[in-house]
Amino acid sequence: MNVIKTTDTEIEIAGTGTLGKAMAVLEAVVTAGSPQRFTDIVQSIGQPRGTVHRLLSHLVEEGLLVQGRDLSYEPGLRLLKLAYRSWSGNRFRDIAESHLLRLHELTGETVHLGVLRETEIIYVDKVESRQTVRMSSQIGKASPAYCTGIGKAALSSLPQPELERIAAKMRFHPFTAHTHRSAAALLAEIDEIRREGHAFDREEHEAEICCVAAPIAIPEHDLVAGVSVTGPAYRVNMAQLASWAEVVRGAAGKIEEEVRMRLGPGRNGR
Repeated sequence: MNVIKTTDTEIEIAGTGTLGKAMAVLEAVVTAGSPQRFTDIVQSIGQPRGTVHRLLSHLVEEGLLVQGRDLSYEPGLRLLKLAYRSWSGNRFRDIAESHLLRLHELTGETVHLGVLRETEIIYVDKVESRQTVRMSSQIGKASPAYCTGIGKAALSSLPQPELERIAAKMRFHPFTAHTHRSAAALLAEIDEIRREGHAFDREEHEAEICCVAAPIAIPEHDLVAGVSVTGPAYRVNMAQLASWAEVVRGAAGKIEEEVRMRLGPGRNGR
């Protein structure tokens, strides 16, 4: 195992080492949506209090977290700077941008671009709806892949053994009455998505929110992603979403084509 030695600790390059534990603390604070107190973080990640206290101290010293007057923790400016650098320098997002804008012009609704990371979909870009009522989604936010149209679309592009491995890791939380409750139910829908070439979110993650999505898969660049059009159910019914499926698939195909053209051969020269 490779080890990087610092002045007061050894950071093991492994998910269960110090670095992995620090990332768990960082993620617990960043994804919480509100300032987190020490006891909240301990309860969230299940690590010893002494370990959490030490890691929090390091993260605050590095500017990745800040501690408020009430002793709660929030993301630090250094973390925001790093996130902005990552987002602004993302070539995939830049390549897809014109296609997202075109899809937005055609539908008038919110368009999302997301990248699959194991069991979650990470939103890397968004074009907001022109309508008054808009989506609460945010760039950089992670959502479960099993109950989002864009997540299910991305999953559908995986080889079956990889899909089954990821599905086995999922914890199926019932966000709404329409959310999948099991891997078997998800895999059955993935079969249908592969046949149709697009996926739907039928109010599975948020009540009254639905979408149509298509997969983006460029294996030579290790990229599994998706694009979607999303709107409130009272304004965008399933018939309307189905009528947009072809243009969403078309946008996904054009993004794939342009990524290959502009990024060139990936691993193994493909």
